[in-house]
Amino acid sequence: MGETYDYIIVGGGSAGSALANRLSADGSRTVLLLEAGRRDWWWEVYIHMPAALTFPIGNPRYDWMYVSEPEPGMGGRRITAGRGKILGGSSSINGMIFQRGNPLDYEKWAAEPGMESWDYAHCLPYFKKMENCLAGANEWRGDSGPLVVTRGQVRNPLFSAFFEAAQQAGYPLTADVNGYQQEGFAAFDGSLYKGRRVNASKAYLTSARKRPNLAIRTRSLVTKVLMSGNRATGVRVRGRGGKTYDVSAGEVILSGGAINSPQLLQLSGIGDSEHLRSVGVDPIHHLPGVGANLQDHLEVYVQHACKQPVSLNPNLQFWRRPFIGAAWLFGRTGPGASNHFEGGGFARSNEDVDYPNLMFHFLPIAVRYDGTAPESGHGYQVHIGPMFSDARGTVKITSSDPTKAPALRFNYLTTDQDKKEWVEAIAVARDILGQSAFHPYSAGEISPGADVRTDEQILDWVRRDGETAYHPSCTCKMGVDDMAVVDPDSLRVHGIEGLRVIDASVMPTITNANIYAPTMMIAEKSADRIIGVKPLPPESVPFYRHRDHVPPTAHATGA
Repeated sequence: MGETYDYIIVGGGSAGSALANRLSADGSRTVLLLEAGRRDWWWEVYIHMPAALTFPIGNPRYDWMYVSEPEPGMGGRRITAGRGKILGGSSSINGMIFQRGNPLDYEKWAAEPGMESWDYAHCLPYFKKMENCLAGANEWRGDSGPLVVTRGQVRNPLFSAFFEAAQQAGYPLTADVNGYQQEGFAAFDGSLYKGRRVNASKAYLTSARKRPNLAIRTRSLVTKVLMSGNRATGVRVRGRGGKTYDVSAGEVILSGGAINSPQLLQLSGIGDSEHLRSVGVDPIHHLPGVGANLQDHLEVYVQHACKQPVSLNPNLQFWRRPFIGAAWLFGRTGPGASNHFEGGGFARSNEDVDYPNLMFHFLPIAVRYDGTAPESGHGYQVHIGPMFSDARGTVKITSSDPTKAPALRFNYLTTDQDKKEWVEAIAVARDILGQSAFHPYSAGEISPGADVRTDEQILDWVRRDGETAYHPSCTCKMGVDDMAVVDPDSLRVHGIEGLRVIDASVMPTITNANIYAPTMMIAEKSADRIIGVKPLPPESVPFYRHRDHVPPTAHATGA
């Protein structure tokens, strides 16, 4: 191997972009960032226009185009699982919703053996470090980080109706779901600024790209981690034109995400030995947790027709696209300048859960991720789904061919708890959308429709209509138990020297919200560990716990 770097980062997505910036910052370490996809060029309108988010998903130019195996709980349906195949990774094609999850998510992590440093107090400084929250800094929010975060404007009258309806149904408002009180309904934060997506590449690589000690290569598929005994020594790369070459490194860091990272470990002989032998890969290190513990959020859209011409549905008409595009291209204004996921909320569907198990995204438009819309003209919808399914899936390679997609099985709707909370979720959504605040607007439920009422009818509809929220995680989890893959302190792969995994796959359990912000926090926190600087001190700030009987209006300003 002719080339040698201190660090090779495999995957130029969310975590990989942050790591490349932080590890190369002082100029003393050489860093190679390898990304299988293309560069996120400034002229990639589908990437940078917030409202164009439906176009990259399902487009092989930007998407790995993963599809699950037939899902037993979904009537044998195969579920598409889009993942970003471009610099910035899934932060280049996601919905730009910026949510940390609930503080109790991290308290749950820290309750596991060996995970004490992953409680909310230890994670909060890194959440604050990475963000520039334009709504203002306080005990819970930062304002000097590379990731610009803007608060949704929620100006459409349908948002006002939604927030009023939530209160009528007995749910509180909150000033900031990333602040003191997550539980409740509010305008959401988004990773966009001045009408343009702020992906991880823009936030972290733009300023770092010219550093002489940082090399960034796109269209470079890593096919194998090279090993000498139990130590990683480098990677094998298939570059442009199919040329294969090896690069050596002091350390290899996998940041390919919850699908690609376990896939590469397995291709490299690290995983369940019996499974690896069955697909023609010689085992190097038996680690049965690799590719296990897959978690995700499933969601549906409860849609209503709107009897007033206030929704955004007319903007879907084909003839309007040139005008929307021109307004965005020349002024970063108009419908194209928003992701439109500007508000929503978090609620508990039952009194058994300690914190919100339901997440709502409200849209003043009725449209699916693939861009299709109902024929009724105007409409609106709420995205809803349980956050804490106890279903667990797998990511497994099916051959030694690195270009062949692994087999994904999410196992949605295969547990009693999952089914119970799905029925509760639809009941809560219908309760809110049926309040008097919506009476001036609602022309009736489009989906699932009035004929879907019983528990089994609801579950059958979810089986037919449910889609992933694109939050795969937990397939190389941190921990010290037999199924853990990486050490909680160092993020090193158990039993292997010189190899770490740092991305959404290391979460032990999924957070109760979108996973982009937690993934970036993990990268920021891990970077300090890698370069050997003193970790940021924990910040023990108060946060809302409903079981403490804190009045919902307490700390209502989030400040």
